[in-house]
Amino acid sequence: MDFFNQSKQIYIGKINTSEAEIRDLLKAWIAVSIAFAIIMRSSLRLSFYEVFIVSAITVGTGFLLHELGHKFVAQRYGCFAEFRSFDQMLILAILMSYFLGVLFAAPGAVMIRGPVGKGRNGKISAAGPLVNLALALLFFALLFLGPSGILKAIALYGFIINSWLALFNMIPIGNFDGVKILAWNKAVYGIIVAVSLLFLFMQNFISSLA
Repeated sequence: MDFFNQSKQIYIGKINTSEAEIRDLLKAWIAVSIAFAIIMRSSLRLSFYEVFIVSAITVGTGFLLHELGHKFVAQRYGCFAEFRSFDQMLILAILMSYFLGVLFAAPGAVMIRGPVGKGRNGKISAAGPLVNLALALLFFALLFLGPSGILKAIALYGFIINSWLALFNMIPIGNFDGVKILAWNKAVYGIIVAVSLLFLFMQNFISSLA
């Protein structure tokens, strides 16, 4: 498969995308949201439709904006950068969540072509986890507005899930973001991991608000 095969280009200000990328982002968003909703339904006293909404806003946006963070930074460096979904992995994620009650999500990745060295690669990689930490802070702030019902579930799970996504992507093995960030700047790597761990440590306090 030629991941760099571009379909009709669409320009939004200085950001360019394509029909293929928008299609793949929507596929990944919907599939990941369904898979997590299946897992989350046992812990939420909500209908599956409502749980899907919670999943789409918390997990779905966490994955989506994580990948777009990579894309936007890469494009600022003059690279071609577009998200492509891994369709077999999307189907597998839904099947595993339904039949096994576990989730292995690898919805896709941003394909980058252009002048990327160790420094730029590290910064592009750091954009994803940093987006998740920013989202976690946003959902954390929403908790203090006194939401109830589905809005409270969105704020709570948004904080927890985005904190986990940030830390998970910092694993320094394989093609995870952590490998490239660690190779670029150990201090930045340590700060992102420390903040992610702090947020996860705060889960006991956050859960008491549920």
